[in-house]
Amino acid sequence: MRILVVEDEHKTADYLCKGLGESGYSVEVARDGFDAQHLINESEFDLVVLDVMLPGLDGWQLLQLIRRRSQVPVLFLTARDAVEDRVKGLELGADDYLVKPFSFVELLARVRTLLRRSPPREREHFRVADLEMDVLRRRVTRQGERIPLTNKEFALLELLLDREGEVLSRTYIASLVWQMNFDSDTNVVEVAIRRLRAKVDDPFTQKLIHTERGIGYVLEDRA
Repeated sequence: MRILVVEDEHKTADYLCKGLGESGYSVEVARDGFDAQHLINESEFDLVVLDVMLPGLDGWQLLQLIRRRSQVPVLFLTARDAVEDRVKGLELGADDYLVKPFSFVELLARVRTLLRRSPPREREHFRVADLEMDVLRRRVTRQGERIPLTNKEFALLELLLDREGEVLSRTYIASLVWQMNFDSDTNVVEVAIRRLRAKVDDPFTQKLIHTERGIGYVLEDRA
């Protein structure tokens, strides 16, 4: 799941990016309101963590722009702790309001709660044959055995499961999992697929990840 952090304090932004990334989320950071506006217009996010006092557009203005086009959950994270500010934020359409200084554990709990409440644009649970993924718990099992995955491996497997039965090109996979324009000289997708297979396919008789030569990869039950 993708989270946009809109924060002009570099130390706080880096802290959020690192913490949320280690919790399994794909995080992008905007340092001012205009950068955030551009990212929101160009990309889809599952949640926005939004400061109020920002260069360019402030958080109030940015939230109003967001609400004209999207119902993405928005969590205000700000030093403005007055009751009238909290009320204003919620009345403008924010889903939650957390005051700095904050506990990362509390912020993470609120993020998870908001993502559970949001429309199921992305599924929370997948099952193909004996392979299962619990997205919110970041848990993958096969034949009941837990399979530890890195964040990128998890994101790659989630994409393949979400598009079960569809052949996905290397370019498409690279753009969604790595947010990169695919470089034909880069074998990042092949390497990642090979590592993922070593964990979720090789130890088992039935193979679920298949190569379509010259096209890409597909995950499906062919038994």
